[in-house]
Amino acid sequence: MGPPDWTGRHGPGHSARVDLFVQPAPVNAMSDRININADMAEGFGAYDIGDDDALLDIVRTANVACGFHGGDAATMRRVAIAAAAKGVSIGAHPGFDDLWGFGRRQIRMNADELEYQCAYQIGAMQAMAHYAGIAVTHVKAHGALNNMACTDRGYAMAIARAVKVVDAGLIHLVMPGTELERVSRELGLVTALEAFVDRTYEDDGTLTPRSMAGSVIRDEAVASARAVRMVTTGEIVARSGKVLRLPFHSLCVHGDEPTAVAVARAVRRGLEAAGVSVVTLPEMLVDGAA
Repeated sequence: MGPPDWTGRHGPGHSARVDLFVQPAPVNAMSDRININADMAEGFGAYDIGDDDALLDIVRTANVACGFHGGDAATMRRVAIAAAAKGVSIGAHPGFDDLWGFGRRQIRMNADELEYQCAYQIGAMQAMAHYAGIAVTHVKAHGALNNMACTDRGYAMAIARAVKVVDAGLIHLVMPGTELERVSRELGLVTALEAFVDRTYEDDGTLTPRSMAGSVIRDEAVASARAVRMVTTGEIVARSGKVLRLPFHSLCVHGDEPTAVAVARAVRRGLEAAGVSVVTLPEMLVDGAA
């Protein structure tokens, strides 16, 4: 059996239509299904970053670097083809044009130019998806771009406009309670919300800065227990111990971490042992999906 067809009425390389989706209810309490996504395809040329092949056996959605913060055409194509073979949905993962800093350095720039750079990266991912015969189904901003757009309305609008102009049927994967979420909904995009199993949170629902010790969770048992609690109770425990109730549809694992495969595998096993099915992002959002 081939990979699922998420192309809707478009051809390969285009997303499913908006009218195939509902604006989905996020996880707030016990859920029997969840999506796990991972950032990948971040190597380039002779350099490998992360174990994409192993992650594609575990997660159900891949955020594919588009050549700016990481990745290149050959890597994007390879991951798209592998994802198609394993029934994993793929999305564009645009970032700042900062290969040297892996897209984790803040860059101040004209919002219009940022919009065009994001559109450029989404289009590049759609081109590579043609080689795999599948659709790009979502967009998720990377690194510092994502972090800045969570609070900067101009940046958030630039990303959301790029998504809408390139393909208004794409799912926009964002953090809840942010400018990215607000702008995405204002523009009528199909908006999915994301939480992180391998990052710690502050009391206000933001991620702990990577510059702080302990901000990345590398212990697979801790990550697994955290994921199970998140999905079965809707609770995310902040670094201080405060219990947060942030809605989400998808759990992220960062593919560039050396522990990414072990963490992702433990998270999936823990969720399935708790009776939670792990599904693709489109399957998580389509009304009535099993």
